[in-house]
Amino acid sequence: MKYLNKLIFLIILISSITFAQNKKFTVEDVVFNSTTTLAPSTLKQLQWVPNEYSYSYVEKAGDSDILVKGFATSGKREDLISLKKLSDKILSYSSKVPKSFPQITWFDEYNFHFNTKDKIYKYSWENDVLTVLASLPLNSENIFVSPDGIHAAFTKNNNLYVSVDDKNNKQITFDDGYNITNGITVSRECFGITKGIFWSPKGNYVAFYSEDLSEVTDYPLVDISTTPATLKNIKYPMAGQNSQVVKIGIYNLKTETTIWLKTDGEKNQYLTSVTWGPGEEYIYTAQLNRDQNHLRLVKYDAADGTLIKVLFEEESTKYVEPEHPLHFLPKDPTKFVWFSERDGWNHLYLYNTEGELLRQLTSGSWVVTKLVGFDKKNENLFIVGTKESPVERHLYKINITSRMTKKLTANIGTHRIMMHNSGLYFIDQFSSLTVPNEISILNNKGEGIGLIHVAENPIKDYAVGKTDIFTIKAADNSTDLYCRMIYPPNFDTAKTYPVIVYVYGGPHVQLVNNKWNYGKYAFWFKYMAQHDYILFTVDSRGSDNRGINFEQATFRNLGTVEIADQLKGIEYLKSKSFVDPERIGVYGWSYGGFMTTSLMTRTDAFKVGVAGGAVIDWDYYEVMYTERYMDTPQTNFEGYSKANLLNYIPNLKGKKLLQLHGTMDPVVVWQNTLQYAKKAADENIPLDYYPYPGHEHHVLGKDMLNLYTKISNYFLDNL
Repeated sequence: MKYLNKLIFLIILISSITFAQNKKFTVEDVVFNSTTTLAPSTLKQLQWVPNEYSYSYVEKAGDSDILVKGFATSGKREDLISLKKLSDKILSYSSKVPKSFPQITWFDEYNFHFNTKDKIYKYSWENDVLTVLASLPLNSENIFVSPDGIHAAFTKNNNLYVSVDDKNNKQITFDDGYNITNGITVSRECFGITKGIFWSPKGNYVAFYSEDLSEVTDYPLVDISTTPATLKNIKYPMAGQNSQVVKIGIYNLKTETTIWLKTDGEKNQYLTSVTWGPGEEYIYTAQLNRDQNHLRLVKYDAADGTLIKVLFEEESTKYVEPEHPLHFLPKDPTKFVWFSERDGWNHLYLYNTEGELLRQLTSGSWVVTKLVGFDKKNENLFIVGTKESPVERHLYKINITSRMTKKLTANIGTHRIMMHNSGLYFIDQFSSLTVPNEISILNNKGEGIGLIHVAENPIKDYAVGKTDIFTIKAADNSTDLYCRMIYPPNFDTAKTYPVIVYVYGGPHVQLVNNKWNYGKYAFWFKYMAQHDYILFTVDSRGSDNRGINFEQATFRNLGTVEIADQLKGIEYLKSKSFVDPERIGVYGWSYGGFMTTSLMTRTDAFKVGVAGGAVIDWDYYEVMYTERYMDTPQTNFEGYSKANLLNYIPNLKGKKLLQLHGTMDPVVVWQNTLQYAKKAADENIPLDYYPYPGHEHHVLGKDMLNLYTKISNYFLDNL
């Protein structure tokens, strides 16, 4: 009897484990839980505290968030302040208290600042004192606090303001906010431009973009939430049409005056890589012609805007993409590091401020993806790059003089790095296909000195198939393309499976990486795999982080080389006995929507497709991106015509294609797929179409449940 009881217990235990590992994902999981309960746990707002070897993060403590400080060398921790206590202090100044711990930025080891809806606060945890740094008017945006923590710059209605004290602000620009904007991102956020306000290192000046859009055509968006519907015009310069005119202003807080950089060059040139010199005497900008094939790095006098010197130039027969600021050496303001792809790969170059190239710091058939920082002695710099593999990211130490390189991270996968301002310690957030999230502290020798967080597998109870990463040859039969294959749970090589190809294929995106994937797309893949679909992705030529020849292979012919490479993926799939060659579908959004529509109508390899927010005709896409990769419609008629998907609509016969689009999309305007739907109707070609009223480039909020249900059912019903 004793042995029988043990046997029964063992059967129950095995059954419970089997059941626990066979949970099914739902569409609700994809939409609502993929970034919350099903995402790996982490340390929220993890960041270094300057000037002491400690870091801070926010964790849950009972019914309140709490800000915690941990010590890198000892592993000890201490509580700094809870959300409840912070909110009580805020109530002394305002009724608008945050619902969760606000995003903080440290000034030094004792003070940090944060924003609420109406104020910027400064908190000293040493003295437990909260003060108001600035008061924000309604609809304030683009808020940046000066490095000295005294002032703030922000925009309202696209005009620039600077705080005078804790109650008063000074308006700096007085333009209409529609035809001319100030202090916001320009050039539709191309070239690494992510902001429009640039504080000087000591906080005496604030530089800002001013963008004149008066010659740019108005583009109509229609808001149907009102009665009657309301017209909302945006400025949307299309390829080959009038573009914006950008200039850079500098406001002097002491003299309360604004000067403008006396930039030369073309009227419609692009200004990027805006960087203050460490001493505030000079400001630097990369000036790129409208053709985007000639760059000049220019040094200006910050006092009067005079052009001092063109430091160097870069040219290309295709295009140049400046995406990074200058990185000055901490103890030598006469030297800086510059990112460039001039040798075919994204590498680092050391210059002096007279424009002399001192040396190339990194080289080889790999790319630097991030410059992390320098050590205090100016002997070494630290970077993240793809030296081991394009699908991995590792931390390296580079000696600035000898260029000797040492890899500091060991685990195979993806390392996200934050460096302490001392250059002695690093926060290493690591994940891989099998490791959800591990956060550790490294020293500058690459030695691990503390593991501060290990996430459990959040989907350990779910039925999940394996994921493989491998390479195939591109259509040129020599270039390696990285692929990802997600298999159904209980995969059986004796069976045949339908395949859904998830595609992007465009510039600045790399889909295949050795990291833990979560979020809506990743969980939709898992959801469909549980319905016995194989999910397949290949990063075709034109995608990111593979060198200039790889990335520029699509120049003037978007969609052609990518299709050839995607078909090599189909060739690989059809070579597998477990793939049903008659049941292959494709799904993508944005550039992926363009690629999905292209693959459905320029090849016969796919039975079913779902395209979201698709570019149909590059004539209808914005000027900066399109002209970089396609030149203008006037100079590249053949390329634009070949990529125009209206020309291939007859090839939809016998196939199932669903087009999805937000009706207020300011990125890929709705006109693209409306034209496609009209042409399909004109030629009596069946097309499934679903607009999402009021949504922009991506469908957000509660309508996402409808979106993912629709996409899933389209494949379940037709593939």
